[in-house]
Amino acid sequence: MEELVRTNDPVLISFLESILEEAGIKHFVADGNMSIMEGSLAMIPRRILVDADQIQKARSLVRDAGLEHELRPEKDNF
Repeated sequence: MEELVRTNDPVLISFLESILEEAGIKHFVADGNMSIMEGSLAMIPRRILVDADQIQKARSLVRDAGLEHELRPEKDNF
């Protein structure tokens, strides 16, 4: 899986999950349970992960939603 977005914003996470689900893109929100350890201070960002074969489609959806600035940098494929 590849990291699509990293954020502390629960509204953004919910919105992106909605977009991905509607498009049929499987995803996983990593570090969501870290709030138990950090005391719900939202200091540890949550990561939205997408299967590598769907990452370009997911990135396109995020761009189309006007949230390109939230995307993680693309990996170099050498």
